[in-house]
Amino acid sequence: MGLDWSNLEATADPTAENTTLSSNSYVTLIETVIASLDQGDGAMASKNQAGRLWMFHYGSVKVYVQLTGETPEDTLSLWSPVLSLPAKEEPRLFRQLLERNCGETLEARFGVSGDQVLVITTRTLEDISAAEISRLMTIVATIADDADDALKAEFGLA
Repeated sequence: MGLDWSNLEATADPTAENTTLSSNSYVTLIETVIASLDQGDGAMASKNQAGRLWMFHYGSVKVYVQLTGETPEDTLSLWSPVLSLPAKEEPRLFRQLLERNCGETLEARFGVSGDQVLVITTRTLEDISAAEISRLMTIVATIADDADDALKAEFGLA
């Protein structure tokens, strides 16, 4: 996923507790959830004409959050790279990931983008709740952190 990090800056820890989802509250809510999940030195954020992008650390993974806008048609996308490609025994790796998609990944899924295996989810903002945003972010971060070390050990080349 081609990302422009030229405007990257550290985000402040949000303290707002209002999770009513007006068009101005998506950013506040996302930053509040990120602050609760971040296990690094603070999240990074970028804003451009394509929307907003955040990156935070959860366990041993980086999690990316992209908000394309604040209308019901805009999307919230979350992803976390868990393994670089090429990998050992790719057919077996891909079968394992497909099997996990069927039974273990909830609203997220494993996918491939470029030379990375990702845990990813995307959702339009229409009728999204604060609880759903928090759940999606937690699912992607947790599945990625639980999967990355084992996938690297079994299928990684380095």
